[in-house]
Amino acid sequence: GFQSWSRTMMDSSSEKEASKVEKNRTESVDLEADNSLIVEISDALSEQDKVKFTIHTKTTLKAFKKSDFTAVREHEEFIWLHDRFVENEDYAGILIPPPPPKPDFDEPRAKLTKLREGEETMSKEQYTKMKQELEAEYLAIFKKTVAMHEVFLQRLSRHSSLREDYNFTVFLEFEGELMVKQKNTRERLGSMFKGLGKSFDERVLLRDRKHEDGFFDEQKGALTVHNKQLYETASATARMSKAHKRVADSFIGVAEGVSQLSLGTDDPNAQVYKKFSDTMEKLRKIEGRVSTDTDLKLTDLLRYYERDSKAALDLLYRRLRSMVDLENAKKTHEKAKIKGKDVPTAEKNEEKCQTRVESYSKIGKRELEVYRTRRITTFKKSLTELADLQIKHSKNEINLLKAAISTLKQL
Repeated sequence: GFQSWSRTMMDSSSEKEASKVEKNRTESVDLEADNSLIVEISDALSEQDKVKFTIHTKTTLKAFKKSDFTAVREHEEFIWLHDRFVENEDYAGILIPPPPPKPDFDEPRAKLTKLREGEETMSKEQYTKMKQELEAEYLAIFKKTVAMHEVFLQRLSRHSSLREDYNFTVFLEFEGELMVKQKNTRERLGSMFKGLGKSFDERVLLRDRKHEDGFFDEQKGALTVHNKQLYETASATARMSKAHKRVADSFIGVAEGVSQLSLGTDDPNAQVYKKFSDTMEKLRKIEGRVSTDTDLKLTDLLRYYERDSKAALDLLYRRLRSMVDLENAKKTHEKAKIKGKDVPTAEKNEEKCQTRVESYSKIGKRELEVYRTRRITTFKKSLTELADLQIKHSKNEINLLKAAISTLKQL
């Protein structure tokens, strides 16, 4: 259970759980009902410190050579693809989907190592149950990792402009490795300084700068507050989910301890101990599902939209930066006219900057409206499903305890 995953496995699980420049700048539509490009991760394999994802694509688009094909990709290649979109000025007015988080299985692996070290201090039954819990935890993280990478690709495939990007086509169709190398020290430093420069822009130079458009100013204020609230709420729900998991794990020790109270088959309370122990085991499974459902339907949702709202804020930053560039171009144009030198060049640059601001504004407004609609729809769906599951688990726990009490009274 610690090595591989397939879509068949997940689907059968009882816990099934989400000019060229001008063309790109003027098209911004989500194609939710379009089936001309369907992308899914059909299989995944965990190999020590990396995961290999098998991406299955079905398409009728002429940009692809085949209509049905697969490619194997690693996490670094997903990040490479995301960076290509972010660094492409043609897409500056588009809300680029956030990249999937890096696969992280350190916690369950550390727990398994610790469990093996303490195997001699446990009974065989207790060790087996704890090991099964850790394997289930690992599998849940693995499935979430696959889902996050799949969501990233599906967001791209449903966007009318991003789906036509050459790099995306290569990512999906090229059968060999993309030979994406890890950044060296110089490149990492360059990315770090670029990030620091952007952060300085956002927090100092452009902090109080207005968009000169009521819609974008309102969006900036709302998204800034929303992003912070998502972070805080996600942290709180993660703690709640872990608390449910600790409660579930504690039932293992309780069940084991009670089962050992029996003095043998002649013990008049043997049946009582057994029934109580069995009840604790069933409660453990229900509480474990409560933890998993909270994690999948709420914590993961909040974390994803924390990243997505940050991507929306990045879109607003790029628009604001284009406005500053336009102001600087106007100043340069005025200076050129005064000096009577390089006027055509300055004028052309100002026109280019003006077109860029208008384009970012038009596309950005549409992108943010789609983002809001998608966010509301997704939250409604996930929260409704979570509420239904919580009601279901609560009823199961009540019925289980009632049945156990009734049985114990008869013993």
